[in-house]
This record gives sequence, structure tokens and C-alpha cells, in this order.
Amino acid sequence: MNSKHIIEDYDKKLTTSLAKENTYKDSILTLKDNNFELMRFSIEFNDDAMSYFEDQGYRISELVPFIKDELYKLNVYEGEDHPLVPYASMTGNKMLINSVRLLNHKWIIADFSDGKYWGEMLLTYEIVDKQELKFKLLDYLLYH
Repeated sequence: MNSKHIIEDYDKKLTTSLAKENTYKDSILTLKDNNFELMRFSIEFNDDAMSYFEDQGYRISELVPFIKDELYKLNVYEGEDHPLVPYASMTGNKMLINSVRLLNHKWIIADFSDGKYWGEMLLTYEIVDKQELKFKLLDYLLYH
């Protein structure tokens, strides 16, 4: 009788373990799918956009951080108006660009906030004379 309980207990543990393993596999597949979706609109995984810059002699590993840094440098400004963010702060804090994603060789999406209010904007960018960047605001929104 005792051995029967041991076998039943073992079967129960094995079934539970297999169920957990299947759950983990499903979770991993979901994470892989989500990761693939995030990669879809990113310059680092866009062969055409990377080729565009590489054909002009740029190294993507250096160019992407340069472009992001140039956008973040715009957060250091005098007065109330950010050079790109089309909204003035309603809290007394400065509007700041928080995160940036280069979509391809022409477009950037970024979010901004003053600590309470936040929004998003779509920009174009152009490299002039190998070192100067020009940004143009295409569209934007503010959440309230």
C-alpha cells in the first residue's frame, strides 16, 4: 500500500512539473514573439536603413548613439520652450525628451514629459556635413 502512494505521489509531481514546463515554453514563445515585434520598427534590425547609412560611410554602432545624444542634448535649454517639444510645461518643470527610437534612416519616435504630463512625437532627421543633424517635427500628441 505504501509503494502505491509513493508512485501516485511521483506521478502527481511529474504531471505538475510537465505542466509548469509547458507554461514556461509558452511564456518563452510569447516573449520571443513580443521581442520580434519590437525589433520590427528599429533601425538596428532594418537592413535597408542600415545599408543606406553604411553606403555613405557611417557605422551604425556609432551613428545611432550620436543621433540619440544630439536629441538628448536639446533637453538643455534656456527659457520655457523646448526646441522640439511643441508644448510648454504646465508644472513649472521643463519638458524633456525621455526616450528615443530610431525607426529607420528618416524617422524617429520619441516621448517627452514634464514629470506630470507626457506625450509623443514623430520626427524626421537629416545628417548634414557628416556631423550636423537637422530634426523636423512631423506630428505630436499630449496625453491628459
